[in-house]
Amino acid sequence: MTTIRSVSCGLDFSVAPDLNNCLTAASSSKFDFISVPLVHPMFKREFISGKAKERPGPFTRSDMILCSSDWNNLVIGKISPYIKVDCKHLPTRKNHEEMLLQEMALANHLGLPAITLKLTGSIEKNINLARILFDKMASACNFQVWIQVPMENPFKQVQTHRDQDEVLVESPWEWWNAFRMVCDFDRKLGVALLVSHDLPEQEEIDRWLGEPVRCLVLPTSLFISNRKGYPVLSKGHQALVKKFCTLEIQFILTGANNYQSISFYYTYLDYLWKGCQINGPVERFARGYEDYLQCPLQPLMDNLESQTYEIFEKDPIKYTLYQNAIYEALVDLSKKEEYFNKTIVVMVVGAGRGPLVRASLNASDNSGTHIKVYAVEKNPNAVLTLQSLKRDMWGNKVTVVSCDMRKWKAPEKADILVSELLGSFGDNELSPECLDGVQQFLKDGGISIPSSYTSYISPVQSPKLYNEVRQCKEKDKHPLAHYETPYVVHLQNKYDIAKPQSLFTFNHPNRESIIDNSRYAGRKFKVQQNSILHGISGYFDATLYKNIKLSIEPSTHSPSMVSWFPIFFPIVEPVQVKEGDEIDVHFWRRCSTKNVWYEWCISKPKPLAMHNPNGRSYTIGL
Repeated sequence: MTTIRSVSCGLDFSVAPDLNNCLTAASSSKFDFISVPLVHPMFKREFISGKAKERPGPFTRSDMILCSSDWNNLVIGKISPYIKVDCKHLPTRKNHEEMLLQEMALANHLGLPAITLKLTGSIEKNINLARILFDKMASACNFQVWIQVPMENPFKQVQTHRDQDEVLVESPWEWWNAFRMVCDFDRKLGVALLVSHDLPEQEEIDRWLGEPVRCLVLPTSLFISNRKGYPVLSKGHQALVKKFCTLEIQFILTGANNYQSISFYYTYLDYLWKGCQINGPVERFARGYEDYLQCPLQPLMDNLESQTYEIFEKDPIKYTLYQNAIYEALVDLSKKEEYFNKTIVVMVVGAGRGPLVRASLNASDNSGTHIKVYAVEKNPNAVLTLQSLKRDMWGNKVTVVSCDMRKWKAPEKADILVSELLGSFGDNELSPECLDGVQQFLKDGGISIPSSYTSYISPVQSPKLYNEVRQCKEKDKHPLAHYETPYVVHLQNKYDIAKPQSLFTFNHPNRESIIDNSRYAGRKFKVQQNSILHGISGYFDATLYKNIKLSIEPSTHSPSMVSWFPIFFPIVEPVQVKEGDEIDVHFWRRCSTKNVWYEWCISKPKPLAMHNPNGRSYTIGL
């Protein structure tokens, strides 16, 4: 049973003359941490010249007023808001640089988990700030840097044009995007998103969902009173909070308390948070795997372990769909005159530990047809399970065959060929090669389940995944190998730049005179709003039989199906794309006698080098 966790919410203090009292007040109101200035504004320092340069005594509180674990877990440090390291006046700028370095050194000394500071304009006004922060993050810095960015631009530029007021507003996302690009997408850099009264368009909110948002900063002025006099959010702000809850973010409450107890705000946010923790099959299955890179399985080369079989056999939907497809196929065959009072031959190729065999036998019972099942499996350890099931449950209805399906010499031809060789990209576990090799044992007019499958691709923005890929360097491999490997990943912290489009389709049985499973396709995507291209997400759907389908493509995803996560194809260099731009994506499926691999590249709006040429970094072994 999944434990429902409480919200993680901090309380912001504009000043904190007594830190212990602040912590006690926050804790007694159920808040988990506090956000406080590192230095009281009365102790503003000067390093170059001025009266404050000679001020005696400490410039802030002692580290001994709290124990290390409290500093490490309960305090977020706010950088003094008057520090302007991009000031044009040289002595002032130098003075403010020293202030910033001093406060960051203090945060590092105290072991704070994070510092936070406000971003109030474009990169041109903050380039020196970006340099200093990036220098610090690139060195021995242990804290995260949370950049406070407003959701809506508080500054409106009004330009008179043809006697009309035309309001030109630059999105604060543009401020953030340029800032983090100068900081090279450093993983220690995150967003503290200041939620505004007026929410931006849904598309812009979705773009923020693809960013490293560490917390939402909620002013108390956003809250309204319900009929019982307790603070609640408007429906629009509730929807916003619920969207970000899926990213496991934190909250910071800031502003004056307008109610009897400030704990009322926490109680309400905790209520919203717990309501978002939907414990459906997909959520339970994927817990802990959000945005976690996994290498795709290669069941043809490698024998799967028992635990892997067990995980996928828990899917509540997939085997029901397969059973329905087999049932419909049996019913259709039994109506044909040549099958009157005859036993229908079903071959399950790649039988694993037998879930499709069980589905076939259940479909036989439900349809009132007689079947004979061949369970073909190359993994000798899985064959042990199949043989035990035959002995204890299935009896003579099932023949277990321990053999690679492509090398098997079947004693008779099948009426129905059943397989579950599909990967996250449809064909990436070599279903085409396997089924082409075994279709010689399918009767003319026989049925293949699945009968077809199609892969889909979509351009995606995800600094999270980009940084995860950057950490994957391995010795003795090509220096770009980690960028030329597809990964299976439960996509969460991402923004879809455009909707998915179909790519490659495979049909079974394949009746082409010359079978060639290599493919090439190019797809064009229209950019809806300014964003950063970090890679290509991949999906698939499959037709099992007639109108019975399964899908992981987002718009048609089979409800509650958990067997497949999407696939992610990285690109070496993030590409900045503008609203209205066209992204041209090219994909190849290449085949040799020993391997299959993908090659991909971007040709517009900026040409990038080919990824994985000749399978130098990643192949799927035959």
